[in-house]
Amino acid sequence: MNIILASNSPRRRELLSGLGLQYEVRTLPGLDESYPDGLPMEEIPQYISREKAAAYTIGADELLITADTIVWLDGEVLGKPADEAEARRMLRKLSGKTHQVVTGVTLTTSSAQHSFASVSQVTFAHLTDAEIDHYVTCYHPLDKAGAYGIQEWIGYIGVTAIEGSYFNVMGLPVQRLYTELKRLNYI
Repeated sequence: MNIILASNSPRRRELLSGLGLQYEVRTLPGLDESYPDGLPMEEIPQYISREKAAAYTIGADELLITADTIVWLDGEVLGKPADEAEARRMLRKLSGKTHQVVTGVTLTTSSAQHSFASVSQVTFAHLTDAEIDHYVTCYHPLDKAGAYGIQEWIGYIGVTAIEGSYFNVMGLPVQRLYTELKRLNYI
């Protein structure tokens, strides 16, 4: 199978490359990332990843990988912030609390589709306004769910505990992805 990663995320490209698989990147602009109200936490990113997959046309010898990541705090989805003020609000909400990071992945061929979700628990220390301001100003986390990248400065100084896959928090649960690709005989 020719593997296609349908993602603009440099982090997802880096993580998939770490598996040593040959793949190409295909992206479509302006894909809808909305979802119906009332979906359970784990279903939200799976739903979005399936909707992303539906936008692509693939050949008989191709495997399309789509993914979406959400941050879930106290029953609320923290998506990508619209601006720096919203990023600061999100980080203040996460400060001193444990939240879930959920990545939904969909594997699509011309004849089958399989989705799964990976959940990681992340605990933040109490962050000062100065730390939040520094991070938002210097790292511009507007393209990240929950307004943070665990692999960046905020992860170094703020994350006190993680349960589950670190790579899932970065945006692609590569160990689980590898296991699913093997189980489905795609690699």
